[in-house]
Amino acid sequence: MNKIFLNSGFTWIITMLLVPCTLLAQDTISGKIIENTENALPLPGANVYWLNTNVGAVTNFDGEFELSYKPEYKKLIISFVGYTSDTIEVTSPKYIEHKLSPSSNLDEVTLEARKKSSSLSYVTPQNTTFVSSDELLKAACCNLSESFETNPSIDVNFADAVSGTKQIKMLGLTSPYILIATENIPTVRGASQSYGMSFIPGTWVESIQITKGAGSVVNGYESIAGQINAELVKPKTDNALFVNVFAAASERVELNTHINTDLNEKWSTGLYLHGNIHQQKHDRNNDGFLDMPLYKQYNIMNRWQYLDSEKGWVGFLNLNYLQDEKQSGQVNFNPDTDKLTTNLWGSEIFTNRFQASSKIGYVDPEIPWRSVGFQNAFSHHKQDSYYGLNVYNITQNSWYSNLIYNSIISDSRHKIKTGLNYTFDSYKEDVGTTNFSRTEYDLGAFFEYAFDNLEALTLTAGLRVDYNNLLGTFITPRFHARYTPWEKSALRVSFGRGKRSANIFAENQNIFSTNRTISIENTGGNIYGLDPEMAWNYGVSFLQGFNLFNRKGDVAVDFYRTDFTNQVVVDYENPQAIQFYNLDGESVANSFQIETSYNPFTHFNMKLAYKNYKVTTDYKSGNFQKPLTPEHRFFANVSYELYSEKKPTAPWKFDATYNWLGKQRFSNTSSNPPEFQLGEFSKTVGTLNAQVTKVFSNTFEVYVGGENITNVRQNNPILGAENPFGTYFDTGFVYGPVFGSNYYAGLRYKIPSKNN
Repeated sequence: MNKIFLNSGFTWIITMLLVPCTLLAQDTISGKIIENTENALPLPGANVYWLNTNVGAVTNFDGEFELSYKPEYKKLIISFVGYTSDTIEVTSPKYIEHKLSPSSNLDEVTLEARKKSSSLSYVTPQNTTFVSSDELLKAACCNLSESFETNPSIDVNFADAVSGTKQIKMLGLTSPYILIATENIPTVRGASQSYGMSFIPGTWVESIQITKGAGSVVNGYESIAGQINAELVKPKTDNALFVNVFAAASERVELNTHINTDLNEKWSTGLYLHGNIHQQKHDRNNDGFLDMPLYKQYNIMNRWQYLDSEKGWVGFLNLNYLQDEKQSGQVNFNPDTDKLTTNLWGSEIFTNRFQASSKIGYVDPEIPWRSVGFQNAFSHHKQDSYYGLNVYNITQNSWYSNLIYNSIISDSRHKIKTGLNYTFDSYKEDVGTTNFSRTEYDLGAFFEYAFDNLEALTLTAGLRVDYNNLLGTFITPRFHARYTPWEKSALRVSFGRGKRSANIFAENQNIFSTNRTISIENTGGNIYGLDPEMAWNYGVSFLQGFNLFNRKGDVAVDFYRTDFTNQVVVDYENPQAIQFYNLDGESVANSFQIETSYNPFTHFNMKLAYKNYKVTTDYKSGNFQKPLTPEHRFFANVSYELYSEKKPTAPWKFDATYNWLGKQRFSNTSSNPPEFQLGEFSKTVGTLNAQVTKVFSNTFEVYVGGENITNVRQNNPILGAENPFGTYFDTGFVYGPVFGSNYYAGLRYKIPSKNN
């Protein structure tokens, strides 16, 4: 019966791929609305409608719209709160890109709303947060993993006490359960899962979209907790020259440089350089180990952009090379004499990575609601590393292709996406003297239907069928719906299924910084002898805007539940061992969040959030809360811009973020000798970050700031630090900062391009 169902489902998908275009007969116009400012950001929620009709649309998250067209429709009205409305003449169905200028007579409330650098979407069926480049500048984010300190939807923690790697979580689950993409191409996965987010410089990122819950079937089947998509700066719209210099009291120094130019009317190119170095040794807690690693990173990207609006073609080509070196361990460790010996404990991680990707899109100028996109990406990732006496090397070669066709059925209220997807991964992995090698490929077909009545209801329903040489044939459905019960509100529901191969060593490299015995309970599966992970995610959220004392704000409440039907359990409950095995029982992650954003007075923004996590798993020794996952978290961010009547931009910007984490459960250490035992829970942790920016002109600004100004430190993050080759050595009990407070300064210089 299952086979019949799978075959019929696959036949249905293929049939939908071949739907004749003659079904799509009604003329339609489409386009994009952006702001006529230096950043040229899209305007989600702009109104687009025909004069003297009830026919209209609201732009989506990317500022895009589709609208039915008739010859009797002559004038198109475009409006958005805080911007001057425009009326344009349209004589035929075509693609329109239009810029709205900020209104010169805005009242205070409207101006504050326009200045929001991070916002929740009211119009998309997915629960999505849009983070602009202005938000990214609020923190010293020099790579993507450091870009979420001011966002309550993502939790940032340290993975262990020696690598300095920051780990992100969403809905209480770690990053392997999040699809992390760059311009909708999955990027941080497989061998790059542990350190890959530190390989994307923050200045290269134009914006970030954070989507909670099951993602779209278009981007694959691996998303379980949500999706993070980073849009990179574009050669045509980025500054002609951009320079960012950063230096911290820890003696960390970074340099970012962008050089962009137009080769002609259609071609633009950009060269992006990133350098990152830290060579100063710190041991503030006097445990004999470095508080942060020594490292060097060099990152270069060449980006090409092609745009022919008249013929409907757009394309991107990216070439990227990275070299990353990290050293950690005991303060006096010398790799030349101590590597892989018991003289002193040390670790080195050498990573070389090359990526090439392309995106080609075509929008039919005569039929603008019909488009085709084709994505391709190749990556080579090689990591050679050791942790004390534990050797871990991995090489991954990957190919990704995605063909997407967009159209409508009957009219612009009914949209479809369909296409084919191919993924290839080759892994060569050495864990000590044991080799784990495999080749995994997947061919998938997907179909997604979207309905938008332009008023109260928007929904997206998707289904994909995949054949994987190691996982077999399987189906992943996804569903999202948004309903507007009254003004300034959005009620959302979602559900979806995800499936993934667990790369148990690449995703958990902190296990090598212990002296625990590593074991895998082989169940006959095709990947490390284990079966793939599968889970259902269910979510409901409600967003409500309000006016209080004539000031705008909003409040959002959401609840998500992730229910694993199978999971690769990482069991730390035996303090002398780490066990990998497939779930036998129940594993759930319940996430509740309430968030509010408010502008109590002019140019002042405030954001508060509370999160509650219940993440429990059936281990062999019982059902427990996941280690180092706080049940309670509190977040607060305030920002203020001090404007001058003489200048259009704020000469001073102030920002502060406070994060509080409740107690976190330690994995069981009761069988250790008393001196190597920990309590059941950690202490609570509260950290404060702040930054001040002085804007001298539209080309030059300087900033100073502090991280962990409260100087909170976990004094003894390493268990058994005095004997790193002994039985009880473990670096995995990190619940808070190790280094303490750190202060920094930097400058930004830019020469705008003629397209800005």
